Amino acid sequence: MLALPSLPLPLLLLLMLAGCTRAAYKLQERYSWNQLDFAFPNERLKEQAIASGDYIPQNGLPVGVEHFGNRLFVTVPRWRDGIPATLTYINMDHSLSGSPELIPYPDWRSNTAGDCANSITTAYRIKVDECGRLWVLDTGTVGIGNTTTNPCPYAVNVFDLTTNTRIRRYVLRAEDTNPNTFIANIAVDIGKSCDDAVAYFSDELGYGLIVYSWELNKSWRFSAHSYFFPDPLRGDYNIAGLNFQWGEEGIFGMALSPIRSDGYRTLYFSPLASHRQFAVSTRILRDESRTEDSYHDFIALDERGPNAHTTARVMSDDGIELFNLIDQNAVGCWHSSMPYTPQFHGIVDRDDVGLVFPADVKIDENKNVWVLSDRMPVFLLSDLDYSDVNFRIYTAPLGALIDNTVCDLRNNVYGPSNSVSSPKQPPQPQLVGPPATAGYKPYRPPQKPQLSTSWVPSPPTRTYLPAAAAGGAAPGQSISSVSVSTGVDVPKAYVFNQHNGLNYETSGPHLFPTHQSATQGREALKSYVNARQSGWWHHHH
Repeated sequence: MLALPSLPLPLLLLLMLAGCTRAAYKLQERYSWNQLDFAFPNERLKEQAIASGDYIPQNGLPVGVEHFGNRLFVTVPRWRDGIPATLTYINMDHSLSGSPELIPYPDWRSNTAGDCANSITTAYRIKVDECGRLWVLDTGTVGIGNTTTNPCPYAVNVFDLTTNTRIRRYVLRAEDTNPNTFIANIAVDIGKSCDDAVAYFSDELGYGLIVYSWELNKSWRFSAHSYFFPDPLRGDYNIAGLNFQWGEEGIFGMALSPIRSDGYRTLYFSPLASHRQFAVSTRILRDESRTEDSYHDFIALDERGPNAHTTARVMSDDGIELFNLIDQNAVGCWHSSMPYTPQFHGIVDRDDVGLVFPADVKIDENKNVWVLSDRMPVFLLSDLDYSDVNFRIYTAPLGALIDNTVCDLRNNVYGPSNSVSSPKQPPQPQLVGPPATAGYKPYRPPQKPQLSTSWVPSPPTRTYLPAAAAGGAAPGQSISSVSVSTGVDVPKAYVFNQHNGLNYETSGPHLFPTHQSATQGREALKSYVNARQSGWWHHHH
C-alpha cells in the first residue's frame, strides 16, 4: 500500500475547502417543503383550521421570496381555499434549514382575507428597499383565472421592518386598473432619499405599468404601449413535461439598473409571453405628464433566444441582471454594460429537478442571491406529488454565481483571466450560445459569427446542503462576493451602445483585468467601442 504523507490538520482542512469551494458556491438548497406548513399559535388551533377548511396544506403555493436580516419572507397567494396567511416569513435564527413553518407577517390578524383596511388578502412578489421598508401590493383577490373574486381593491402596503408596523396603505385609483388587471410584480426605485421613493407595478393582463410616488402619495398609469403586450409567436410553453399556452401574458418581470450619471435608473422589463427585453428611463416614468406621449422613449432590446420565457429579474448595484428561465429550469445572467444578445447571456445554475419553475429571484443587501422554485405549472395544470419535495429556496453569493460565466467581465471580455496563473485550458463559460471548445479564449468578436442558440449547457454540479453547512455564512452573516482590485484609477467607464440606443454605465473595476495598465485598459475599451460602431457590428447584430 502506498504510504501517504501526513499533513497538519489546518492545512488538510484548507486543502479540503479548496477542493469543494466550487460546488459549495453555486446555488445551495436552504429550505424545502413537500407541502407548506404554517406556524399556528398551537396544535389545537391548527387542527381546528384543518377541520374547518381554513387550512388545506395541499393548496398552498409559494411564489415570492425576499430576504432582510434574519428573516426570509415568503408569499403564498390565495389561489385556492385553505390559505391561512399570504405574507409570511421564516425566522432564520431558529430555522437554519429544513422545512420550517411559515410565520404570518406581521401577525395573523394582518393576514385576514377580505379585511381590506387592516389586512392583506393576497400578495405576490414583494420588495425590501434600502431604507428598511417592505413593499407589498395587496391584489385584494381570492382565486385565480375564472375563479377570481375581488373582495378588496388593489392597495400598496409598506411596512417598517424595524417596528414591524404598517406605515402606509395606498389604494390604487380606479384609473390605474381595468377589468383585466392582474399585477404580480413590483420594483422599487430609491432616489436621493428615502422619501424620494417610487414603486412600479406591472399589469400583466391589463397591459400597463403603474407608478406610485411615496413623496407625492399619488399614482399614475402608462397604458397600451405595444411593448407591454405579449408576442403572439411566444405563447407556447413546455415545462415539467407539460405543454400549455399562456398566450395572453404581457408585461411581467422588472429590474432597475443602478443610478446613472443623469440621476435616474433604467427600468428593464419583459412580457411573459415574449423572449425580448425592453427598457425605459425612470426619468420618463417618474413624470406623470409623459403617460401619453412617451412611446419613443421606450427601447426594444434583442431576443434572448429560444426557450427564454422569464417571469422574474433583478439587477445588482453594479449592473448584473439575474433572471429566471422557466423553460430551461435555470437562472440566467447578463451584464448590463454589454449588448443584450444571446452570446452575452450566461447560465449561473440549472437543475431539472430542483429548479423546475424558479418563480422568484432576488439579490439581498449583502449581495447574496435567493431563488424560490415551486413547480407552478404542475400545481396549476396537473397534480403535485406531495410525497416529493415540491418547493425549494436556494441561496449563493452573487460573485460566486457569475464566476466563469460571460457575465463576469473580468474573465471573458477584456483580455485574459485576472487570476495569478491561468490554466492552459480555463473553465469554459456557460453561454446561451455555441458550446466552447477546448482551449477556450476570452471572447473576441469573430469575423463570421455562427451562433447556434438552440444549444444549452449541461447542468452544473450541485450540492444539496444548507448554506451554513456548505461553507456559507450563518444566518444573519454575509458572504462577500468576489472582489477585484484593478490597480487602475477608473472611477467610471461609459460605454455607448449604439445597437439599442441606451447609455450603459459600469463602475471601473469590472472592465479592466488587474494586470492591464491604464493605457491597455483604455485601448481595450476603445477597440470594443470601435467594434460596435463598425459595419461588422451593425451587420451582424
